[in-house]
Amino acid sequence: MDQKNNLKIFFIKLASVTFAVIIIINVIFNLIFADKLEKLDQILSLDKSKFRSELREKVRNEIRDGLAKDKILNEEDKILLFNLYKKIKSEFQELEN
Repeated sequence: MDQKNNLKIFFIKLASVTFAVIIIINVIFNLIFADKLEKLDQILSLDKSKFRSELREKVRNEIRDGLAKDKILNEEDKILLFNLYKKIKSEFQELEN
């Protein structure tokens, strides 16, 4: 009888620990990965028109904000873009010849 009682207590403790571990894993997953999965889902849902229109509005707002500034680019960015422009221009010249 005592062995049956110990076995019953063992299974109750096993079920409790298993349930607690599942809850802890679920909470950790939701705290760490839920927002990242939501962002990934937004990226993958580019075919939905609502998300595309929101993205379009964000881009337009950023362009407006950039145009309102006196200088859009800092000096390092200007140099990098100018060097890229010269390289692309020379490659197009090679293509023409």
